[in-house]
Amino acid sequence: MTPDTAAHRLNDGTAVPLVGFGTYPLAGPEGVEAIVGALHAGYRYLDTAVNYENESEVGEALRRSGVDRADVRLATKIPGRFHAHDLALRSLRDSARRLGVEQIDVGLIHWPNPSQDLYPQAWAALVEAQREGLVRTVGVSNFTEAHLTRVIAETGVTPALNQIELQPLFPQEQMRAVHARLGILTQAWSPLGKRQAPFDEAPVTAAAEAHGVTPGQVILRWHVQLGSMPLPKSSSPQRQASNLDVEGFTLGADEVAAITALGRADGRLFGGDPDTHEEM
Repeated sequence: MTPDTAAHRLNDGTAVPLVGFGTYPLAGPEGVEAIVGALHAGYRYLDTAVNYENESEVGEALRRSGVDRADVRLATKIPGRFHAHDLALRSLRDSARRLGVEQIDVGLIHWPNPSQDLYPQAWAALVEAQREGLVRTVGVSNFTEAHLTRVIAETGVTPALNQIELQPLFPQEQMRAVHARLGILTQAWSPLGKRQAPFDEAPVTAAAEAHGVTPGQVILRWHVQLGSMPLPKSSSPQRQASNLDVEGFTLGADEVAAITALGRADGRLFGGDPDTHEEM
């Protein structure tokens, strides 16, 4: 099945696929090989970050894959140590150089780091970079409603997307509602739940059996039907292909609700509360 590369229309008029490919922690020659494999499998959105330390590998994989540059969206993130306005602009230019591109398709702020109170400067720099053509789409990552409200109020520009932790044990119903109200796409990092992936939970196994798919495909389809864009990562060619193949079946409303009901108050993968977690 050919993946839909324009499944989500963003508030800036651009489009992104139904499913993207997360690249952390793929690095070195093996990382390049895995990312090339993902592109050959059909992924057309690659998510990286300065702090992943693999932007060069992502760019090399794209060039080596033979896939047309215009068909792939490259996303990267400004780290906390570069939130000051001029440093944020420098970070974006350095990222473009490491990726080997003239324009970054999607530029994000990695974490708000509110104790520094510099994320509005980083957002203003992203908006400036977009106007200059260095970045095509601007967004954020791990922002709360309060963080979003502030940057929108200060610049008049609404992020096109917000990449947040979202998986069955932490379904983020409140933030998804905020995004829907503001016209922001929800992106999901660690969409399967990593070490606590609920592959053996009854709602997941029952849906997998009913539709003849894997538990991983069920969870990714759950994301799709929530309106979330998941960013699964795998170095296995078989799993890469499986994770992308989520358009051939549809979960029933009761199945979606049952998976969402797996959510719990302590469902985060780690202490990644955006109001307190800091990543430099």
